[in-house]
Amino acid sequence: MRVLLVEDYKPLVRALRQGLEEEGFAVDVAYDGEEGDFKANSAEYDAIILDIMLPKEDGISLLQRWRRKGKQTHVLMLTARGSLEDKVRGLDIGADDYLTKPFELEELLARLRALIRRGHQAKDPVLRIHDLEIDTAARAVKRAGQAIHLTPREYSLLHFLAYHRGKVVSRSMIWEHLYDEHDENTSNVVDVYIRYLRNKIDKGFDPPLIMTRWGEGYQLRGDEES
Repeated sequence: MRVLLVEDYKPLVRALRQGLEEEGFAVDVAYDGEEGDFKANSAEYDAIILDIMLPKEDGISLLQRWRRKGKQTHVLMLTARGSLEDKVRGLDIGADDYLTKPFELEELLARLRALIRRGHQAKDPVLRIHDLEIDTAARAVKRAGQAIHLTPREYSLLHFLAYHRGKVVSRSMIWEHLYDEHDENTSNVVDVYIRYLRNKIDKGFDPPLIMTRWGEGYQLRGDEES
């Protein structure tokens, strides 16, 4: 999943970026409001982590403008302010969740995963497709009851396919959600990771779940498909 982190305090940016990337997120960073606005309007993100106190333009103004323009991306607001009034204001203008600094990385990750599930209208943290189970909270995968170890990138790819199960997703769509702005790979690397994933998810199991749609992209078999 791809997230935008809009935060000007560089030590916090380094810590959050490392933590998010270790969890398999692709992370783009903006250090002020203007850069955050530009990036938010230049790419599709699964979620935005937005600090309130920013140089050039504050997070409240940014979020108000995004919501007025109809941007529906889920936003997790960060602030050093802890008063109830500030929290209410942030939520009232369209924030989906709120964290007051300092906070634990694990709490931010849990809230972020919950927002992404909400964006895909999935309340249960466990995604089930045929005999495949993806526990999005524990980041654990099983097929036919057998635990399957995936690398962070493989997990992110499976996660993305699972949220779009039954639908064809193009290589470029997958690449845009799995790689950040600094990654020099091209969408062709998606084919390589699809092959890695098939060797773990489909090899030795029936039916195969990852299907190629020639000239279109890839699809994770939907529940209604035999």
